Amino acid sequence: MFLFDAHLDLAMNAMEWNRDLRWSVEAIRQHEQGMTDKPDRGHNTVSFEAMRKGNIGLCMATQIARYVKPESTLPGWKSPHQAWAQTQGQLAWYRAMEAEGELTQITNSEQLETHLRAWKKSPDTQPIGYILTLEGADSIVDLGYLEKSYQEGLRAIGPAHYGPGTYAHGTNSVGGIGSKGKALLKEIERFNLILDATHLCDQSFWETMNVYHGPVWASHNNCRALVDHNRQFSDEQFKELIARNAVIGVALDAWMMVAHWQKGVSTPKGMGLTLEHMIDHIDHICQLAGNADHVGIGTDLDGGFGKEQCPSDIDTIADLQKIPPLLSKRGCSEQDILKIMHGNFIAFLQRTWS
Repeated sequence: MFLFDAHLDLAMNAMEWNRDLRWSVEAIRQHEQGMTDKPDRGHNTVSFEAMRKGNIGLCMATQIARYVKPESTLPGWKSPHQAWAQTQGQLAWYRAMEAEGELTQITNSEQLETHLRAWKKSPDTQPIGYILTLEGADSIVDLGYLEKSYQEGLRAIGPAHYGPGTYAHGTNSVGGIGSKGKALLKEIERFNLILDATHLCDQSFWETMNVYHGPVWASHNNCRALVDHNRQFSDEQFKELIARNAVIGVALDAWMMVAHWQKGVSTPKGMGLTLEHMIDHIDHICQLAGNADHVGIGTDLDGGFGKEQCPSDIDTIADLQKIPPLLSKRGCSEQDILKIMHGNFIAFLQRTWS
């Protein structure tokens, strides 16, 4: 079944983890044996080959580079200009993969329809479609830089990532959006960019909802009702997003899926973590909405974690094809399964770009 993944850090893996995604997953794992600079070395799950095997023909692909102020303990770049330069290096990698025929950038409804038709006809020979999204806006030095990004194909943006940011407060921080955040939101509306609410802390989320009137989704967010942490959204936040006709992508990072996960200590098998937990989060959002129209897949696979911190029945991203039978077992109709696997996010894009 065709699958749309609403959140993959492809360029981050290429540029910061130094992974050649044209290699197979196994080849990357073998190359990383003995490496300890990243916690997920040798446990990667994503490659172009694995995406094709899993019929993941379209994804939201990130640019990501955090600017951190001197007092911050988070890893990141020491100026927004450096963060901007990092995102431009990531963009250059996407362009290089386009030149190699591995990827094709999607920026409008016509390109989207053309790609979907071509992929359906011959998935083995078509480039994988990607839509550019910016995770955390701190690399936007000033609002003129947002226009530059839009011209390069940026179509979605999350104002914050982790900690306090320039435009909003993100995960594990408390605070609002301020005047810079409000000005950014106006520009996001002007360019008809999709606002990605993922990572906004509660205060920034509600302040954003009070002033923002454009398209909004949450690309990779799980349920606070199931895992009680500020990274997840509450039922009230989900209801707000649903009322705005948003789609929420469910993520596969273990600590977001199952309660009491201890990073670096817990293991997927030890915690009994499987894709059934993902279905629990999908089902919870469906129950809140009263239908299956507002949930999809936003895996975040290889987003700083690998096999050591995702469901035990995931070896590579191709194993996402295990999801439809699990949904069917929960009573989902074929139509609803298609919506969850790709239809909801694609319909959202079509509405937004029309």
